[in-house]
Amino acid sequence: MKRLLLIASAFASSAFALTYPIVDTGQTQAYGEDAGQDAHYLANAPSYKDNGDGTVTDLVTGLMWTKDPGDKMTYTDALKNAPKCKVGGHGDWRLPTIKELYSLIKLDGLDPDPMSRDESGLKPFIDDSIFNFTYGKEEDGERIIDSQFASGTKYVSTTMGKNETMFGVNFADGRIKGYPIKSRRGDKLFYVLYVRGNPDYGVNQFKDNGDGTITDAATGLTWMQADSGKGMDWPSALEYAEGMEFAGHSDWRLPNAKELQSIVDYTRSPDTTDSPAIDPIFESTAIKNEGGKKDFAHYWSSSTHASTRSSDTATYFAFGRSLGWMGPDGNKKLMDVHGAGSQRSDPKTGDASQFPEGRGPQGDVIRIDNMVRLVRGGVEKIDPPVAKEPKRGRRGGQLSQSRQTGQRSGGSFMEREDRNGDGKVSEDEFRGPMEHFILLDKNNDGYLSENEAPTGPPPERRR
Repeated sequence: MKRLLLIASAFASSAFALTYPIVDTGQTQAYGEDAGQDAHYLANAPSYKDNGDGTVTDLVTGLMWTKDPGDKMTYTDALKNAPKCKVGGHGDWRLPTIKELYSLIKLDGLDPDPMSRDESGLKPFIDDSIFNFTYGKEEDGERIIDSQFASGTKYVSTTMGKNETMFGVNFADGRIKGYPIKSRRGDKLFYVLYVRGNPDYGVNQFKDNGDGTITDAATGLTWMQADSGKGMDWPSALEYAEGMEFAGHSDWRLPNAKELQSIVDYTRSPDTTDSPAIDPIFESTAIKNEGGKKDFAHYWSSSTHASTRSSDTATYFAFGRSLGWMGPDGNKKLMDVHGAGSQRSDPKTGDASQFPEGRGPQGDVIRIDNMVRLVRGGVEKIDPPVAKEPKRGRRGGQLSQSRQTGQRSGGSFMEREDRNGDGKVSEDEFRGPMEHFILLDKNNDGYLSENEAPTGPPPERRR
């Protein structure tokens, strides 16, 4: 432990020489025996100072944050209220970029069962000993995972058809998604943390080294200019990285999620620049997506995306369209549901053909064979403990409340959602995303009838 503290201190000291130091994910346990996982490499350990005046200083990035997100607000109000914020006596607060906001994520959290109402045993993807955090509130008609935080980064294209979209971080389920700013219910509401200081955070300084590698002086990391050229499952990606010798170096590795996000270029997308969401200094292999269109790949990170049920998924970033199958059962359409630059997760191994209409509330496409772009530098290799597999269907040793009572997890869609028993589901009763409701409501009457209701397993079994 003393050695780890010394390493962390050394990295923290060196981080001050960088304008964009990457904070470690906080994932300290490996999952299985595969070498090269996130936990096998230690970078700038998260370190915060509570200033006692409603502000928190990140001792790695130099950014200062408001501690309490307060009540949810619209994206418009989040922008408008930033210059009005006087927390800690400062008047230069701003809405963070998605890269600034993602610097706060900790990937030792647990992705909840979205249909449960039981918070016991959960762990969010942010340090809740420092920042005030709450899960979604059922009394407000929210799911437990409705803890989305706003950023100032808008998607340069649109999602869910033609919706204006903002990238946000969900610190309840550990993902970046593009969220439509408005819905038929009105403006979507988000939690907000304001930031100040280090205006260069998130700004890359790439240099082509002429040997097939790219150095980012802002982060201190060196990347392979080309990607793997083909997809592979997660264990194969780890093996590919650990065995790589290139440009005179043998210490290449699969990047963790926060390192991989550092090279996302949120000003680019397939629909606006005919490119992936990455600087053109990199070479990216084009693919044909599930709809037969030219697109760009998902790229594996070394970070496991653990849930209350298992640790068999890992995080990836979509550098191309972040596709999903949405619409009434039997008439689902493939669309960009979360935006190029989103962070989601895939099963580490398996057969993608078993997920013909994706998985989750927005039908996220499942590929499993994702591409790889390797990185080196900025870390110390360590030998972490191996995590025990979470017990499926349990939280903290206790069955979740939904499974104890049978509420919300079983039965048909109408039985679960029609809470007033009138034979139809209103917008207020619907617990899923409003965009999904709109696609299901074929006659546009503001209600879902029996013949409009989706069929099949309840959502918790689809994730």
